[in-house]
Amino acid sequence: MKIEITNHGKWHQSLTLKLALLAFMGIVFLIPLEMIKSIINERQSNADKVKTEISNQWAARQTLSGPVLNLPVRVLPTEKDEKPKLLVLHILPETLDISGKINPEIRYRGIYQSVVYGSVLAMRGEFAIKEISAGLNGEIMWNEAYYTLGISDNRGLKGDILLKTSSGTLQAEPGVRDQDIFLSGISFRNPLPDTTKKISFSIDLNLSGSESLFFTPFGKTTTAKLESSWCSPSFTGSFLPSTRTVNEDGFSAEWIVTHLNRNFPQSWTGNSFNTAESAFGLDLFLPVDHYQKSYRSARYGILFIALTFLVLIFLEITRKENIHIFHYFLVSLGLVLFFSLLNSLSEQTGFSMAYIIASVATILLITFFTGTLFRNKRASLVVMGMLAILYGFIYVLLTLNDYAYLAGNIGLFILLAAVMGLAGKMKIFKGEGEDIIGSD
Repeated sequence: MKIEITNHGKWHQSLTLKLALLAFMGIVFLIPLEMIKSIINERQSNADKVKTEISNQWAARQTLSGPVLNLPVRVLPTEKDEKPKLLVLHILPETLDISGKINPEIRYRGIYQSVVYGSVLAMRGEFAIKEISAGLNGEIMWNEAYYTLGISDNRGLKGDILLKTSSGTLQAEPGVRDQDIFLSGISFRNPLPDTTKKISFSIDLNLSGSESLFFTPFGKTTTAKLESSWCSPSFTGSFLPSTRTVNEDGFSAEWIVTHLNRNFPQSWTGNSFNTAESAFGLDLFLPVDHYQKSYRSARYGILFIALTFLVLIFLEITRKENIHIFHYFLVSLGLVLFFSLLNSLSEQTGFSMAYIIASVATILLITFFTGTLFRNKRASLVVMGMLAILYGFIYVLLTLNDYAYLAGNIGLFILLAAVMGLAGKMKIFKGEGEDIIGSD
Protein backbone atom coordinates (compact mmCIF):
# COMPACT_ATOMS: atom_id res chain seq x y z
CA MET A 1 0.00 0.00 0.00
CA LYS A 2 1.23 3.46 -0.83
CA ILE A 3 0.50 6.55 1.27
CA GLU A 4 0.08 9.83 -0.60
CA ILE A 5 -0.05 13.35 0.78
CA THR A 6 -2.25 15.48 -1.45
CA ASN A 7 -2.01 18.79 0.39
CA HIS A 8 1.31 20.51 -0.16
CA GLY A 9 0.42 23.64 1.85
CA LYS A 10 2.23 24.74 4.94
CA TRP A 11 1.44 22.98 8.19
CA HIS A 12 0.22 26.20 9.85
CA GLN A 13 -2.45 26.50 7.12
CA SER A 14 -3.95 23.14 8.08
CA LEU A 15 -7.71 23.14 8.57
CA THR A 16 -7.34 20.93 11.64
CA LEU A 17 -5.03 23.43 13.29
CA LYS A 18 -7.32 26.30 12.41
CA LEU A 19 -10.30 24.51 13.93
CA ALA A 20 -8.29 23.94 17.11
CA LEU A 21 -7.27 27.60 17.26
CA LEU A 22 -10.85 28.74 16.68
CA ALA A 23 -12.08 26.43 19.45
CA PHE A 24 -9.47 27.89 21.79
CA MET A 25 -10.45 31.43 20.74
CA GLY A 26 -14.11 30.67 21.47
CA ILE A 27 -13.18 29.52 24.97
CA VAL A 28 -11.08 32.65 25.52
CA PHE A 29 -14.00 34.86 24.51
CA LEU A 30 -16.03 33.39 27.36
CA ILE A 31 -14.02 35.75 29.58
CA PRO A 32 -15.34 39.03 28.06
CA LEU A 33 -18.82 37.49 27.93
CA GLU A 34 -18.63 36.88 31.68
CA MET A 35 -17.39 40.45 32.16
CA ILE A 36 -20.41 41.76 30.23
CA LYS A 37 -22.77 39.65 32.33
CA SER A 38 -21.09 41.06 35.43
CA ILE A 39 -21.68 44.61 34.13
CA ILE A 40 -25.35 43.78 33.50
CA ASN A 41 -25.70 42.55 37.08
CA GLU A 42 -24.01 45.69 38.35
CA ARG A 43 -26.37 47.94 36.38
CA GLN A 44 -29.35 46.01 37.68
CA SER A 45 -28.00 46.38 41.22
CA ASN A 46 -27.76 50.14 40.67
CA ALA A 47 -31.38 50.20 39.52
CA ASP A 48 -32.43 48.31 42.65
CA LYS A 49 -30.52 50.77 44.84
CA VAL A 50 -32.33 53.68 43.20
CA LYS A 51 -35.68 51.97 43.90
CA THR A 52 -34.66 51.57 47.53
CA GLU A 53 -33.62 55.22 47.79
CA ILE A 54 -36.90 56.42 46.31
CA SER A 55 -38.82 54.12 48.67
CA ASN A 56 -36.87 55.47 51.65
CA GLN A 57 -37.79 59.03 50.68
CA TRP A 58 -41.43 58.28 49.84
CA ALA A 59 -42.60 55.23 51.81
CA ALA A 60 -41.67 51.56 51.63
CA ARG A 61 -43.81 48.56 50.74
CA GLN A 62 -46.92 48.63 52.86
CA THR A 63 -48.69 45.91 54.82
CA LEU A 64 -51.90 46.95 56.55
CA SER A 65 -53.06 44.75 59.43
CA GLY A 66 -55.99 45.13 61.77
CA PRO A 67 -57.58 46.76 63.58
CA VAL A 68 -57.17 44.67 66.73
CA LEU A 69 -58.92 45.18 70.06
CA ASN A 70 -56.45 44.76 72.93
CA LEU A 71 -57.48 44.10 76.54
CA PRO A 72 -54.75 44.14 79.19
CA VAL A 73 -55.15 41.25 81.62
CA ARG A 74 -53.61 40.97 85.12
CA VAL A 75 -52.98 37.25 85.53
CA LEU A 76 -53.36 36.12 89.15
CA PRO A 77 -50.53 34.02 90.63
CA THR A 78 -51.12 30.33 91.22
CA GLU A 79 -48.47 30.06 93.93
CA LYS A 80 -47.68 32.24 96.91
CA ASP A 81 -44.24 33.35 95.79
CA GLU A 82 -45.34 34.36 92.30
CA LYS A 83 -46.18 37.91 91.32
CA PRO A 84 -49.12 38.93 89.10
CA LYS A 85 -48.30 38.99 85.38
CA LEU A 86 -49.59 41.46 82.85
CA LEU A 87 -50.63 40.01 79.49
CA VAL A 88 -52.55 41.48 76.59
CA LEU A 89 -55.55 39.70 75.13
CA HIS A 90 -55.82 40.37 71.39
CA ILE A 91 -59.28 40.13 69.82
CA LEU A 92 -59.74 40.16 66.05
CA PRO A 93 -62.81 41.46 64.18
CA GLU A 94 -65.69 39.17 63.32
CA THR A 95 -66.03 40.91 59.97
CA LEU A 96 -63.53 43.05 58.10
CA ASP A 97 -64.34 44.75 54.83
CA ILE A 98 -61.61 46.69 53.00
CA SER A 99 -62.17 48.77 49.89
CA GLY A 100 -59.95 51.28 48.18
CA LYS A 101 -58.34 52.78 45.15
CA ILE A 102 -54.61 52.84 44.35
CA ASN A 103 -53.20 55.83 42.47
CA PRO A 104 -49.77 54.86 41.03
CA GLU A 105 -47.01 57.19 39.93
CA ILE A 106 -43.61 56.56 38.31
CA ARG A 107 -40.65 58.42 39.78
CA TYR A 108 -37.40 58.87 37.86
CA ARG A 109 -33.82 59.33 38.95
CA GLY A 110 -31.49 59.56 35.99
CA ILE A 111 -32.21 56.62 33.68
CA TYR A 112 -33.72 54.57 36.50
CA GLN A 113 -37.35 54.51 37.57
CA SER A 114 -39.50 53.23 40.40
CA VAL A 115 -43.24 53.05 40.98
CA VAL A 116 -44.84 54.64 44.04
CA TYR A 117 -48.48 55.09 44.93
CA GLY A 118 -51.03 56.82 47.07
CA SER A 119 -54.15 54.98 48.17
CA VAL A 120 -57.53 55.85 49.62
CA LEU A 121 -58.72 53.00 51.84
CA ALA A 122 -61.87 52.38 53.85
CA MET A 123 -62.07 49.68 56.53
CA ARG A 124 -65.38 48.56 58.03
CA GLY A 125 -66.21 45.76 60.44
CA GLU A 126 -67.39 44.57 63.81
CA PHE A 127 -65.89 43.12 66.98
CA ALA A 128 -67.80 40.51 68.95
CA ILE A 129 -66.66 40.20 72.57
CA LYS A 130 -67.83 36.83 73.86
CA GLU A 131 -67.41 35.13 77.23
CA ILE A 132 -63.69 35.74 77.46
CA SER A 133 -63.36 36.09 81.22
CA ALA A 134 -64.18 32.43 81.80
CA GLY A 135 -61.05 31.32 80.00
CA LEU A 136 -58.63 33.58 81.85
CA ASN A 137 -57.30 33.23 85.38
CA GLY A 138 -57.05 36.92 85.89
CA GLU A 139 -58.63 40.35 85.84
CA ILE A 140 -59.48 42.08 82.56
CA MET A 141 -58.58 45.78 82.75
CA TRP A 142 -61.45 47.16 80.67
CA ASN A 143 -60.59 50.77 81.43
CA GLU A 144 -57.19 50.35 79.70
CA ALA A 145 -58.48 48.79 76.47
CA TYR A 146 -57.08 50.10 73.19
CA TYR A 147 -57.10 49.38 69.46
CA THR A 148 -54.04 48.97 67.26
CA LEU A 149 -53.69 49.15 63.50
CA GLY A 150 -50.52 47.66 62.03
CA ILE A 151 -48.78 49.69 59.30
CA SER A 152 -45.37 48.59 58.11
CA ASP A 153 -44.19 52.14 57.31
CA ASN A 154 -45.90 55.01 59.15
CA ARG A 155 -44.32 57.58 56.83
CA GLY A 156 -46.98 56.66 54.29
CA LEU A 157 -49.83 57.98 56.45
CA LYS A 158 -51.39 61.23 55.24
CA GLY A 159 -53.58 63.48 57.39
CA ASP A 160 -55.49 62.68 60.55
CA ILE A 161 -56.88 59.20 61.13
CA LEU A 162 -60.06 58.62 63.10
CA LEU A 163 -61.47 55.35 64.33
CA LYS A 164 -65.24 55.60 64.50
CA THR A 165 -66.86 53.04 66.79
CA SER A 166 -70.35 52.49 68.12
CA SER A 167 -69.17 54.09 71.37
CA GLY A 168 -67.53 57.19 69.86
CA THR A 169 -64.80 58.63 67.65
CA LEU A 170 -61.17 58.01 68.59
CA GLN A 171 -58.06 60.00 67.60
CA ALA A 172 -55.02 58.06 66.41
CA GLU A 173 -51.82 58.02 68.44
CA PRO A 174 -48.41 57.21 66.95
CA GLY A 175 -46.85 53.82 67.53
CA VAL A 176 -48.21 50.60 68.96
CA ARG A 177 -48.54 50.08 72.73
CA ASP A 178 -47.37 46.48 72.49
CA GLN A 179 -45.39 44.60 69.87
CA ASP A 180 -47.03 41.21 70.21
CA ILE A 181 -48.46 41.41 66.67
CA PHE A 182 -47.09 44.56 65.00
CA LEU A 183 -43.74 46.30 65.14
CA SER A 184 -45.13 49.61 63.89
CA GLY A 185 -48.48 51.26 63.39
CA ILE A 186 -50.93 53.45 65.30
CA SER A 187 -53.07 53.05 68.43
CA PHE A 188 -56.43 54.29 69.72
CA ARG A 189 -57.17 54.49 73.45
CA ASN A 190 -60.72 53.37 74.24
CA PRO A 191 -61.84 52.39 77.77
CA LEU A 192 -64.69 49.89 77.58
CA PRO A 193 -67.39 48.78 80.00
CA ASP A 194 -67.26 45.10 80.90
CA THR A 195 -70.77 44.66 79.48
CA THR A 196 -69.66 45.35 75.91
CA LYS A 197 -70.77 42.65 73.48
CA LYS A 198 -70.45 44.08 69.96
CA ILE A 199 -68.49 47.03 68.61
CA SER A 200 -68.81 48.24 65.03
CA PHE A 201 -65.97 50.32 63.59
CA SER A 202 -64.86 52.24 60.51
CA ILE A 203 -61.51 53.75 59.49
CA ASP A 204 -60.73 55.93 56.47
CA LEU A 205 -57.09 56.60 55.68
CA ASN A 206 -54.79 57.82 52.95
CA LEU A 207 -51.76 55.55 52.73
CA SER A 208 -48.74 55.97 50.46
CA GLY A 209 -46.15 53.34 49.63
CA SER A 210 -43.85 51.87 47.02
CA GLU A 211 -44.26 48.91 44.69
CA SER A 212 -46.67 46.78 46.76
CA LEU A 213 -49.69 46.87 49.06
CA PHE A 214 -50.64 43.94 51.30
CA PHE A 215 -53.35 43.18 53.86
CA THR A 216 -53.53 40.67 56.69
CA PRO A 217 -56.86 38.77 56.95
CA PHE A 218 -57.72 39.60 60.56
CA GLY A 219 -61.46 39.27 60.18
CA LYS A 220 -63.26 36.02 60.78
CA THR A 221 -64.46 36.85 57.30
CA THR A 222 -62.22 39.27 55.42
CA THR A 223 -63.15 40.85 52.09
CA ALA A 224 -60.96 43.26 50.16
CA LYS A 225 -61.79 45.15 46.98
CA LEU A 226 -59.18 47.22 45.16
CA GLU A 227 -59.08 49.09 41.89
CA SER A 228 -56.43 51.10 40.10
CA SER A 229 -55.39 52.52 36.75
CA TRP A 230 -52.23 50.37 36.86
CA CYS A 231 -52.47 47.82 34.04
CA SER A 232 -49.74 45.37 35.10
CA PRO A 233 -50.43 44.19 38.67
CA SER A 234 -48.84 41.05 40.07
CA PHE A 235 -51.19 39.42 42.58
CA THR A 236 -49.22 37.57 45.20
CA GLY A 237 -49.12 36.59 48.86
CA SER A 238 -50.90 33.76 50.64
CA PHE A 239 -54.20 34.27 48.83
CA LEU A 240 -55.05 35.17 45.24
CA PRO A 241 -58.10 37.21 44.28
CA SER A 242 -61.39 35.34 43.96
CA THR A 243 -62.26 37.63 41.03
CA ARG A 244 -60.11 40.01 39.05
CA THR A 245 -60.19 42.08 35.88
CA VAL A 246 -57.04 43.39 34.22
CA ASN A 247 -57.01 45.41 31.01
CA GLU A 248 -55.30 48.42 29.47
CA ASP A 249 -57.42 50.76 31.60
CA GLY A 250 -56.29 49.22 34.90
CA PHE A 251 -57.44 46.47 37.21
CA SER A 252 -60.00 45.57 39.83
CA ALA A 253 -59.73 42.64 42.21
CA GLU A 254 -61.61 41.12 45.14
CA TRP A 255 -60.39 38.76 47.86
CA ILE A 256 -62.49 36.72 50.28
CA VAL A 257 -60.66 35.00 53.16
CA THR A 258 -62.16 33.25 56.18
CA HIS A 259 -60.62 32.33 59.53
CA LEU A 260 -60.38 28.71 58.37
CA ASN A 261 -57.91 29.73 55.66
CA ARG A 262 -55.31 31.08 58.07
CA ASN A 263 -53.23 29.65 60.91
CA PHE A 264 -54.19 31.84 63.87
CA PRO A 265 -57.41 32.11 65.94
CA GLN A 266 -59.74 35.01 66.67
CA SER A 267 -58.18 35.78 70.04
CA TRP A 268 -55.03 34.96 72.01
CA THR A 269 -52.66 36.43 74.57
CA GLY A 270 -49.07 37.53 74.03
CA ASN A 271 -47.13 36.91 70.84
CA SER A 272 -48.20 33.33 70.28
CA PHE A 273 -48.84 33.58 66.52
CA ASN A 274 -47.14 34.94 63.43
CA THR A 275 -49.82 36.68 61.38
CA ALA A 276 -47.55 38.16 58.70
CA GLU A 277 -47.28 34.87 56.79
CA SER A 278 -50.99 35.08 55.86
CA ALA A 279 -50.77 38.50 54.17
CA PHE A 280 -52.11 38.90 50.65
CA GLY A 281 -52.08 41.70 48.11
CA LEU A 282 -50.33 42.83 44.96
CA ASP A 283 -47.15 44.23 43.51
CA LEU A 284 -47.35 47.14 41.10
CA PHE A 285 -45.18 45.32 38.60
CA LEU A 286 -43.05 47.66 36.53
CA PRO A 287 -42.44 45.94 33.17
CA VAL A 288 -38.74 46.77 33.00
CA ASP A 289 -37.07 43.41 32.46
CA HIS A 290 -34.39 44.48 29.99
CA TYR A 291 -31.58 43.60 32.41
CA GLN A 292 -32.86 40.06 32.76
CA LYS A 293 -33.29 39.65 28.99
CA SER A 294 -29.87 41.17 28.30
CA TYR A 295 -28.31 38.74 30.74
CA ARG A 296 -30.12 35.80 29.16
CA SER A 297 -29.02 36.88 25.67
CA ALA A 298 -25.38 37.07 26.83
CA ARG A 299 -25.64 33.42 27.86
CA TYR A 300 -26.05 32.60 24.17
CA GLY A 301 -22.82 34.44 23.30
CA ILE A 302 -20.77 31.31 22.61
CA LEU A 303 -23.51 30.13 20.24
CA PHE A 304 -23.24 33.37 18.25
CA ILE A 305 -19.48 32.96 17.96
CA ALA A 306 -19.52 29.25 17.10
CA LEU A 307 -22.17 29.53 14.36
CA THR A 308 -20.50 32.55 12.80
CA PHE A 309 -17.20 30.65 12.75
CA LEU A 310 -18.93 27.72 11.04
CA VAL A 311 -20.32 29.91 8.29
CA LEU A 312 -16.94 31.52 7.66
CA ILE A 313 -15.23 28.13 7.60
CA PHE A 314 -17.70 26.76 5.04
CA LEU A 315 -17.24 29.87 2.91
CA GLU A 316 -13.49 29.55 3.24
CA ILE A 317 -13.58 25.94 2.06
CA THR A 318 -16.09 26.34 -0.76
CA ARG A 319 -14.35 29.43 -2.14
CA LYS A 320 -10.89 27.96 -1.51
CA GLU A 321 -9.74 31.14 0.17
CA ASN A 322 -7.83 31.45 3.40
CA ILE A 323 -9.12 33.70 6.19
CA HIS A 324 -6.47 34.75 8.66
CA ILE A 325 -7.06 33.86 12.29
CA PHE A 326 -6.87 37.57 13.13
CA HIS A 327 -9.95 38.18 11.00
CA TYR A 328 -11.85 35.59 13.04
CA PHE A 329 -10.70 37.46 16.14
CA LEU A 330 -12.13 40.75 14.84
CA VAL A 331 -15.44 39.09 14.00
CA SER A 332 -15.60 37.69 17.53
CA LEU A 333 -15.02 41.13 19.00
CA GLY A 334 -17.95 42.46 17.00
CA LEU A 335 -20.17 39.64 18.24
CA VAL A 336 -19.19 40.20 21.87
CA LEU A 337 -19.65 43.96 21.59
CA PHE A 338 -23.26 43.31 20.56
CA PHE A 339 -24.22 42.27 24.10
CA SER A 340 -22.69 45.35 25.73
CA LEU A 341 -24.36 47.56 23.11
CA LEU A 342 -27.67 45.78 23.71
CA ASN A 343 -27.61 46.40 27.46
CA SER A 344 -26.64 50.06 27.18
CA LEU A 345 -29.31 50.77 24.57
CA SER A 346 -32.02 48.88 26.46
CA GLU A 347 -31.65 51.28 29.40
CA GLN A 348 -32.70 54.09 27.08
CA THR A 349 -35.14 52.54 24.59
CA GLY A 350 -36.41 49.29 26.14
CA PHE A 351 -35.25 45.80 25.24
CA SER A 352 -37.09 45.16 21.95
CA MET A 353 -35.99 48.36 20.23
CA ALA A 354 -32.46 47.99 21.62
CA TYR A 355 -32.26 44.43 20.29
CA ILE A 356 -33.29 45.57 16.80
CA ILE A 357 -30.77 48.43 16.74
CA ALA A 358 -27.87 46.41 18.17
CA SER A 359 -28.50 43.36 15.98
CA VAL A 360 -28.88 45.38 12.76
CA ALA A 361 -25.69 47.31 13.53
CA THR A 362 -23.75 44.11 14.29
CA ILE A 363 -25.06 42.28 11.21
CA LEU A 364 -24.14 45.19 8.93
CA LEU A 365 -20.69 45.48 10.53
CA ILE A 366 -19.82 41.80 10.07
CA THR A 367 -21.42 41.65 6.62
CA PHE A 368 -19.35 44.61 5.44
CA PHE A 369 -16.20 43.11 6.93
CA THR A 370 -16.68 39.67 5.34
CA GLY A 371 -17.51 41.38 2.05
CA THR A 372 -14.11 43.05 2.08
CA LEU A 373 -12.47 39.70 2.90
CA PHE A 374 -14.07 37.66 0.13
CA ARG A 375 -14.63 40.56 -2.27
CA ASN A 376 -17.82 38.78 -3.23
CA LYS A 377 -21.35 40.07 -2.76
CA ARG A 378 -22.88 36.61 -2.59
CA ALA A 379 -20.61 35.52 0.24
CA SER A 380 -21.43 38.60 2.29
CA LEU A 381 -25.16 38.03 1.70
CA VAL A 382 -24.78 34.47 3.01
CA VAL A 383 -23.22 35.82 6.20
CA MET A 384 -25.94 38.44 6.51
CA GLY A 385 -28.69 35.86 6.09
CA MET A 386 -27.17 33.51 8.63
CA LEU A 387 -26.76 36.26 11.22
CA ALA A 388 -30.29 37.53 10.62
CA ILE A 389 -31.69 34.04 11.22
CA LEU A 390 -29.51 33.60 14.32
CA TYR A 391 -30.46 36.93 15.91
CA GLY A 392 -34.13 36.33 15.10
CA PHE A 393 -33.96 32.87 16.64
CA ILE A 394 -32.37 34.16 19.84
CA TYR A 395 -34.98 36.91 20.14
CA VAL A 396 -37.75 34.31 19.90
CA LEU A 397 -36.08 32.31 22.68
CA LEU A 398 -35.93 35.41 24.88
CA THR A 399 -39.65 36.10 24.46
CA LEU A 400 -40.86 32.51 24.84
CA ASN A 401 -40.48 32.15 28.61
CA ASP A 402 -42.41 28.90 28.99
CA TYR A 403 -41.32 27.22 25.76
CA ALA A 404 -37.80 28.66 25.37
CA TYR A 405 -36.11 25.39 26.39
CA LEU A 406 -38.15 23.31 23.93
CA ALA A 407 -37.80 25.81 21.09
CA GLY A 408 -34.06 26.12 21.71
CA ASN A 409 -33.49 22.39 21.53
CA ILE A 410 -35.58 22.03 18.36
CA GLY A 411 -33.70 24.92 16.73
CA LEU A 412 -30.30 23.51 17.66
CA PHE A 413 -31.28 20.06 16.38
CA ILE A 414 -32.30 21.51 12.99
CA LEU A 415 -29.10 23.55 12.89
CA LEU A 416 -26.95 20.52 13.65
CA ALA A 417 -28.72 18.53 10.93
CA ALA A 418 -28.03 21.30 8.41
CA VAL A 419 -24.34 21.49 9.38
CA MET A 420 -23.97 17.71 9.15
CA GLY A 421 -25.59 17.73 5.72
CA LEU A 422 -23.24 20.39 4.41
CA ALA A 423 -20.18 18.76 5.96
CA GLY A 424 -21.13 15.40 4.44
CA LYS A 425 -21.11 16.88 0.94
CA MET A 426 -17.63 18.40 1.26
CA LYS A 427 -14.75 16.21 0.24
CA ILE A 428 -12.33 17.89 2.56
CA PHE A 429 -14.18 16.43 5.56
CA LYS A 430 -14.05 12.97 3.94
CA GLY A 431 -10.24 12.88 3.94
CA GLU A 432 -9.79 13.66 0.24
CA GLY A 433 -8.47 17.17 0.27
CA GLU A 434 -6.15 18.05 3.09
CA ASP A 435 -4.63 15.42 5.26
CA ILE A 436 -3.41 11.90 4.38
CA ILE A 437 -5.30 9.51 2.16
CA GLY A 438 -4.57 5.99 0.98
CA SER A 439 -4.34 4.59 -2.52
CA ASP A 440 -3.36 1.29 -4.19
